[in-house]
Amino acid sequence: MAKSHMDPMSDGGVMKLLRAGRAGAEHVCVLLGDGRLLDLSEAVADVDPAFFAGGGIERIRGLLGAHGFPTVSRTGLRIGAPMARPGKIVCVGPNYPAQAETGQPAPAEPVVFLKAPDTVVGPDDEVLVPRNSVKTDWGIELGVVIGRTARYLDTVEEALACVAAYAISHDVSEREFQLERGGQWGKGTSCETFNPLGPWLVTADEIADPQDLGMRLWVNDVLRQDATTKDMIFGVGELIRHLSHFMTLRPGDLVNTGTPGGVALGQPDPKPYLRPGDVVRLEIDGLGCQRQKLGAAW
Repeated sequence: MAKSHMDPMSDGGVMKLLRAGRAGAEHVCVLLGDGRLLDLSEAVADVDPAFFAGGGIERIRGLLGAHGFPTVSRTGLRIGAPMARPGKIVCVGPNYPAQAETGQPAPAEPVVFLKAPDTVVGPDDEVLVPRNSVKTDWGIELGVVIGRTARYLDTVEEALACVAAYAISHDVSEREFQLERGGQWGKGTSCETFNPLGPWLVTADEIADPQDLGMRLWVNDVLRQDATTKDMIFGVGELIRHLSHFMTLRPGDLVNTGTPGGVALGQPDPKPYLRPGDVVRLEIDGLGCQRQKLGAAW
């Protein structure tokens, strides 16, 4: 990455935490409000569960105020997932009323399943359609990164205090694997590359209301999902509170909070499932955008 040294300064806006560089060798960076990208790799090894457990976000804020870091040219730069492999990915099933289109009734309490942590890839990386797949589906979601241990929480306020950051999470699913091959949701969502994340993390304090974010997804320039997190059946705080009574959420865990209506599964026949060559674009207000081209698993 081409660099030039700059003096430290205030970020002048929302601090966006990201990882940039070739896959497997990403550098920890901060995108400042003035558009400069700072390389923090000399001081921060990686953004991983240990980073969050050790108060990494607060440490970065202190470093930005006290040190100068080299700037990085963004030209041609690959943006990786904004965090290394999460400790676990906890997914929520139907969490928007519009998902009734798929024949799934509104749940009385959150429907929860786990997804393999190694599905996480960069926001613009290729997504691979699995071998023998006929029903690969899209799903934009608000991703929530846990910053402190959440265990048997009593209130929504306690739960929200455990959130470190938010990001766009694309929860890709293979519906046949998920629904027709033993009814294993994790089997249909844990295929390689099935969780593009990022482009960056926005810290929780920078998001005034996680239940007031517009979210949109296009497939081949056709708008397929257009919703707001206001529509969630169970909001972020309630999800974290609920989950903490069934599992311990730890720093660096990722919670995918559910996808709104508009997925391929709910479209009229013939359903427009994803195929190699398709292009998916996603955006959530304040959290940036993603773009993936679909390829075939080799």
